[in-house]
Amino acid sequence: MEIDGHTELYGFIAYPAKHSYSPIMYNCSFDHYKLNACYIAFEVAPTKLTDAILGVRSLGIQGFNVSMPFKKTIIPLLDEITPAAQRIQAVNTVKNKNGRLLGDSTDGAGFFADLQARGRQLKKKKIMILGAGGAGRAIIAAAADYDLAEVNIFKRQNGTYQKVQDWVKKVTAGSKTRFNVYPYSDIHKMKDILSQSDILVNATNIGMTEQKLPLAEELVASLASRLLVYDVIYHPAETVLLRRAKERGCQTCNGLGMLLWQGALAFESWTGQKMPIEEVKKRLY
Repeated sequence: MEIDGHTELYGFIAYPAKHSYSPIMYNCSFDHYKLNACYIAFEVAPTKLTDAILGVRSLGIQGFNVSMPFKKTIIPLLDEITPAAQRIQAVNTVKNKNGRLLGDSTDGAGFFADLQARGRQLKKKKIMILGAGGAGRAIIAAAADYDLAEVNIFKRQNGTYQKVQDWVKKVTAGSKTRFNVYPYSDIHKMKDILSQSDILVNATNIGMTEQKLPLAEELVASLASRLLVYDVIYHPAETVLLRRAKERGCQTCNGLGMLLWQGALAFESWTGQKMPIEEVKKRLY
């Protein structure tokens, strides 16, 4: 890649940002199509987001990804957001359309694109999701667009529990899929639901920094080998949950596939081209 006066600029805005795999993904894709474009990670202090977006507008940055802690706080700084972003009130992708900044959320669609790319059938399947934070909400909202049998969500019974129940009911209205929210502490219900599930998703951050399980030991010991266990965490590449699930004979996936596919959707939105998935995988895995 040779940068010149015509090079289009894309980027990643987060804090921290230096750990991101996104520059590898996008620059590999730009090189594949010989596009005169460059993708850079911008580490923006939480108090400087407004300045950063003014910079995006002034410099004519063509598109960028957003991660924590800005997925929600960026919304008032944009000109428009898509229905997908509206449903979860969070943005992870922004496109500059002739000076107007359009925010989108590709996280949930990226999760399901990863499952489909792995040949996983979704029709009439049952998914159990642990957690209803950012990643969980994106997956829940996107699940309403697929012909699943059930989506069962387990969430801590804290001050936001009722709000999450109300939100799930609202964003899934009209879907043929049944959605249920249960207290994370209800081990008996969790065991019952787990025994009927086809896919288990850990959408919490448990396992990211400590060697901990998001499930009770007795539940991990009962994981059926037919189960796909998906952890949205990708660093470490294999959490304790994934290691233990693999020992039980389960198919396992970390969050790198979700990262890859949400990025593929963003890349196509920006350039009109399909991300060269296999080429990018070789760089990431």
